[in-house]
Amino acid sequence: MTQSSQRADPLPDDAPHVLIVDDDHKIRDLLARYLFTQGFRVTTAADGAMAQASLRGLDFDIVLLDVMMPGISGLELAREIKRERDIPICMLTARAEPEHRIEGLEIGVDDYIPKPFEPRELLLRLRNILRRSQGAPQQPAQPPSDEVRMGTFVFHIARGELRRNDETVKLTERERDLLRQFAQKRGLPIQRHELATEDTTGNDRAIDVQINRLRRKIETDPSNPVYLQTVRGKGYILYTD
Repeated sequence: MTQSSQRADPLPDDAPHVLIVDDDHKIRDLLARYLFTQGFRVTTAADGAMAQASLRGLDFDIVLLDVMMPGISGLELAREIKRERDIPICMLTARAEPEHRIEGLEIGVDDYIPKPFEPRELLLRLRNILRRSQGAPQQPAQPPSDEVRMGTFVFHIARGELRRNDETVKLTERERDLLRQFAQKRGLPIQRHELATEDTTGNDRAIDVQINRLRRKIETDPSNPVYLQTVRGKGYILYTD
């Protein structure tokens, strides 16, 4: 089923096309309506067989795929999709155990979000995946006087100050330097060697630890980041609102 209502203005021909595959009709319809209002062309499928039929007849920019479905499971379908074509996949599942996430990532799944989820977070994740996969133009570096927003967080670049709502979030000097470096190049990948200091040069593990500490300051779920994401083979990238 292709969504064709809920917007007063028509979608452009180049609007991203998402295939939503979920056997729960309430979640499927909710996602279809929401993503359509956010500028996506939407096709839905209630199971793996319907999804396979849609994939044979239509081109998609991204697939939003539930793991637990009757018949063909989401992981089986993801494996088939990745074997045949290079379409980004975001897995949607009620299961948040590490082994299921690892299995999906080994298949080549681009992201993983557990139910229940916030629609805005899901939207951010889909847009971030599309940016990476399609090579969309990224935001240029901004003057140091600017501020960047990440959900409820605001980082003032020049002052090196991170605030959540009206409260200041305490940062170490290293966290402040890292966040300023990312904020000045937001939307652009930064390689590990660019983030290194004299103490961490050649030590990728030390840099990863510092990134994880920073994620705990700016992410709702540091193990599943929305804003400060890993770019496979390139380093890290900061996405902002």
